[in-house]
Amino acid sequence: MQQNGASSSNGSGVGGGERESPSRSPLLPAATTRVRRFIQERRTLPLPKVMVVFSTVGDAEKASDAMADDDSRKPASPAVAATAAANVCRGKPSRYPLDARQEQEFPEVISLNVGGSLFTTRLSTLRRYDDTMLAAMFSGRHHIPRDADGRFFIDRDGAYFGDILNFLREGELPQRERVRAVHREAQYYSIPTLLELLEDTQPLTGEKVRQAFLDLLPYYKDNLERIVEIAKLRATQKKARFAKLKVCVYKEEMPITPYERPLFNSLRSERAEGEAKLFEHHCDVDVSFGPWEAVADVYDLLHCIVGDLAHRGIAAEQQCIGVCDKHLINHYYCKRPIYEFKITWW
Repeated sequence: MQQNGASSSNGSGVGGGERESPSRSPLLPAATTRVRRFIQERRTLPLPKVMVVFSTVGDAEKASDAMADDDSRKPASPAVAATAAANVCRGKPSRYPLDARQEQEFPEVISLNVGGSLFTTRLSTLRRYDDTMLAAMFSGRHHIPRDADGRFFIDRDGAYFGDILNFLREGELPQRERVRAVHREAQYYSIPTLLELLEDTQPLTGEKVRQAFLDLLPYYKDNLERIVEIAKLRATQKKARFAKLKVCVYKEEMPITPYERPLFNSLRSERAEGEAKLFEHHCDVDVSFGPWEAVADVYDLLHCIVGDLAHRGIAAEQQCIGVCDKHLINHYYCKRPIYEFKITWW
């Protein structure tokens, strides 16, 4: 009776007067509470994100390329940055420019080491013209290496860098004997304003006029090379200090004169085109220059030949040794002048 009463009282807690199932544990309410608390706690925690990628071989290659692009966006290592700065100093665009947030800051007074020569100047002087390589180098967008003493280093001969600075400071042009060398430096540092001014001064102006004359002889440079090669071969074969060769230099298109008419200057007007082949002739010389049409004469061309050989370090002397004097047809003879060139090698 007591058991039935106890069970009925316990069953009333469940409801319906039914007996409790023997499979349920008395600890079920506590376990349910813990599960509910766990669920509530899980709801407040961020769920982990899982991404599943299905890719083929081609997609894998694209992914590797994307990773390479991500690597390229990372700041360059010191070695890579130094290589980029060296390219900037040589006038090449930097492959690894500094990030906009990492622009290099410069002091107002800049100490430079240009190939071992030391200079000091203002930052504004180097940035005087925006379209120069120096302005780009010291804009802060590129890394510039420093020497052991902290000076900014430019890997270039500094013999004429002072002339570059003097122009950037006050617009001063170099002396005449330094114009050619400073012109080369201005080309390297890409300073168009200085280049224009130098090209309008001597000796570069005279060089323009001279080149305009030499352009009338498109084979001029080839003939110079031939003179050097022949002189070198003959000096080597004879084991001699110098070599001699014959050079024909003539200006007129048809420098052929009949002996019986010495005052006759040009035969072009009295000679038919068919007869011109009868007077075709090549003088027995090593090299031949001509003809050309310009005010400059034979002696001007000889001056160019000797001067250009001297510019290459080759000492040359020339003298006229006569004319070709070869009989052509009837009473006509070749009267082109022949010059002997003496090339001294040591």
